[in-house]
Amino acid sequence: MVAMGNFDGVHLGHRAVIAAALEMGRIHGKPALAVTFEPHPRRFFSPNTPQFRLTDEAAKLRLLAGTGLAGAVVMTFDATRAGTTAQDFIHHDLIERLGISGIAVGYDFHFGKGRVGSPSLLVGEAPRLGIEVDVQPHVDIDERPVSSSAIRMALTEGHVADATAMLGGPWFVTGEVIHGEKRGRGLGYPTANIRLDGNCGLKHGIYAVRVGRGDQRFDGVASFGRRPTFDNGAPLLEVFLFDFKGDLYGTALDVAFIAFIRDELKFDSVDALVRQMDNDSARARAALAAAPDAFPKLGTIG
Repeated sequence: MVAMGNFDGVHLGHRAVIAAALEMGRIHGKPALAVTFEPHPRRFFSPNTPQFRLTDEAAKLRLLAGTGLAGAVVMTFDATRAGTTAQDFIHHDLIERLGISGIAVGYDFHFGKGRVGSPSLLVGEAPRLGIEVDVQPHVDIDERPVSSSAIRMALTEGHVADATAMLGGPWFVTGEVIHGEKRGRGLGYPTANIRLDGNCGLKHGIYAVRVGRGDQRFDGVASFGRRPTFDNGAPLLEVFLFDFKGDLYGTALDVAFIAFIRDELKFDSVDALVRQMDNDSARARAALAAAPDAFPKLGTIG
């Protein structure tokens, strides 16, 4: 049994597809896998167009591993894949290669050369091929359809609560802590600095965050932006962990965005900035206290 899709973000619509595959597997006593594609097809077809991805390959696989699926098959999306007809993909990749007996897809998923492959094609082929097909309808929240593009827009506008609702949990990024200018240390706010993907569309501003390091969790406040009070440089994620002491350089951290606090601002003095940082920290602590268990459900790859 397979759940097939691009699964960028692994949002509630994707999770409905995954749940359908898991249920088919439960009924028939077979494992359920995800079938997904890397790089994202949009990257292949429009290589020069910036793509704000909600999850890179590693993050996507960790989220998929946390759903209860037995594993994932990542198919390379290249010129050969783009030129494979829908019929050949069904017969060679799904039936012969994977030996599927059931497949779940979303209502709007298309595949194969020219995007000819569709849920209706799978349903039409199912009796002849002897496979079960489950097509999941769109998932709505407050009468608005859940989609990866809607989540990207929410994050671009700083609407973290909306993104969280559509994802079924907070959006997160993973990155290695790098050396910065160490200004925060002198201000009483030493930060763990992480360089995000250059196409990240997250709104510049201040956020309440929950940080994971392995099985450990830390609350904190983070700034994502260009530091207009100082240098207006390249966008950087700067995370201050509450009640933490230690060296994080070279450590990979998962940073989950729990609440948007305010826009990025330029201050006339360092004292004014520190006063605002004190206020930001208090607001972040309150937001995190209201969401004590908020963190993505992640599994282990491999």
